[in-house]
Amino acid sequence: MDGIEVPKYFLCPISLQIMKDPVTATTGITYDRESIEQWLLRCKNSSCPVTQQPLPPESDLTPNHTLRRLIQSWCTENASLGVDRIPTPKPSLDKSHFFKLIKQLQQPGSNIKALQELDFLAAKNERNRKFMVETGVPKALLLFIVNCFEEISVQGLAEALRVLVFIRIPLAEAKIFLQEYNDQIIKSLIWVLVCEFKPQVMVKSHAVLALKTMIQAASSGLLERLEPPFFEMITGVLKQTTTVSQQGMNAALHALLITCPWGRNRLMMVESGAVSALIELELGSPEKRTTELILGILFHLCCCADGRAEFLSHKGGLAVVTKRIMKVSPTADDRAVFILSLISKFVATNSVLEEMVEVGTVTKLCMMLQVDSTAPYLKEKARGILRSHTDEWRKFPCIDKTFHKVY
Repeated sequence: MDGIEVPKYFLCPISLQIMKDPVTATTGITYDRESIEQWLLRCKNSSCPVTQQPLPPESDLTPNHTLRRLIQSWCTENASLGVDRIPTPKPSLDKSHFFKLIKQLQQPGSNIKALQELDFLAAKNERNRKFMVETGVPKALLLFIVNCFEEISVQGLAEALRVLVFIRIPLAEAKIFLQEYNDQIIKSLIWVLVCEFKPQVMVKSHAVLALKTMIQAASSGLLERLEPPFFEMITGVLKQTTTVSQQGMNAALHALLITCPWGRNRLMMVESGAVSALIELELGSPEKRTTELILGILFHLCCCADGRAEFLSHKGGLAVVTKRIMKVSPTADDRAVFILSLISKFVATNSVLEEMVEVGTVTKLCMMLQVDSTAPYLKEKARGILRSHTDEWRKFPCIDKTFHKVY
């Protein structure tokens, strides 16, 4: 199309491309349907891109059939010059279509076909995903997963989980579902993690992402009633990094972090081997957000005696936490220093203090006191650790004689 002059009114004001499905907004300006719908969905309090007049997300978009025919005619006339003809757009789906698919989803003979269509439509555009949420597709899919669990059937699970990730389960809807069906969906998603699928990584990652959302929406009462299999399965995910994506791994960590405030949960995490799994994961030098989540969980687990014992029993625990200080983010620094403070306060045996010297903990804490960017409260926490064991650490020849002066 190089060198061909396209009539300006054929171009969408947003994309600046020839319009395939021109629609006119209430402000009188015509846009390509996909472009203006994306604009309205992204900006909840948006205005018309051209006139700047208010244009609510639910604004009527009237098909401009006359302009579409003109564009199609022009494309046909210029086909020999490399212009592709714009096909006649299919009628836009409305909410009734998704209500129909929900009914089909509840029927054994047509549920797989309905899932496949939902999968296709969810991947197609944001408008479809918006309609799915508004018509109750997330609840229908969660019920489908629960039914699969109860019937021990994996047929359709991959599609159901993929659609849930596409449309993102609204927290408000997840809360209502948990109130109606208690913890059945959590048990169902945990069950999915032990099932065999192809492709394994994608399905299990989607299951963990859905599980994270449900845990976020769970009441404190439900979180207090979680059982050992929940923590065993999540810890299993942490130990098998090849079975989930990075996004899925972070979702698993987030789910654990949400459950940490309850002492009973922390004990079950420790018993499931979470401390060792977290340290091993961190030794792999993961991305920033993963490190922040890991250190956050380790801090909670080190608040209990069993957690501290497990942490110190791993030869890489103190070393990796020390190494992350001043290397990742202020959030990571906060959690790392608080972990070291707990170790220093409750289990500062001679061997532990010696290890803190060997892995550079003492040096790192001293460095924190000398860096202007360190938060004042963290400096005070680091200073407290150093003061607590000054006499012991002075005995080590590798410690600079002036280290005690920094505080």
